[in-house]
Amino acid sequence: MNAGIQCIVGLGNPGEKYASTRHNTGFWFVDELARRYQGKFRIEAKFFGEVCRITVNGRDCWLLKPGTFMNRSGKSVSALARFYKIDVENLLLAHDELDLDPGIVRLKLGGGHGGHNGLRDSASAMNSRDFYRLRLGIGHPGHKDQVTDYVLSRPSRNEQQHIEQAIDAASDQLEGLLAGEYQRVMNELHRSS
Repeated sequence: MNAGIQCIVGLGNPGEKYASTRHNTGFWFVDELARRYQGKFRIEAKFFGEVCRITVNGRDCWLLKPGTFMNRSGKSVSALARFYKIDVENLLLAHDELDLDPGIVRLKLGGGHGGHNGLRDSASAMNSRDFYRLRLGIGHPGHKDQVTDYVLSRPSRNEQQHIEQAIDAASDQLEGLLAGEYQRVMNELHRSS
């Protein structure tokens, strides 16, 4: 029996400098979940980041914001997963996705990292790519040489609105994620964007 998602990791970079940048879309998602379910993040040194526990319909879920910067996210993800004995298939990593337009959100199991350093490091640290990913579209700048500057800059007001709509749509599916209803959630997200 599938236990469903037990930990949701928002990928991003710590610090005020990065708080409003596209690369922190994963942080925005877990912040929204904490807001909706009255959770409070607290710094946990043993997990190298900020954690929060929420309960939805009797199911507990850990929310994690690594404090290690994007390219070392795996240190934080693996520390929490090992401590709470959470299997890799019960992890969901929420991240910014260049290959989807703002407002588009998709759920995916496994696959490559697509150049995303947070996914790359997490897969390496967990010794597996078989975790779920919530891909929050931010659009692409058009040329690979522009990607770093693009992800580390703020979205336009219009893009921000679309990203927030996608975060809302994904947040609405939390109960299904925790219950392991992945196909239904995939279908709902596909319809919503």
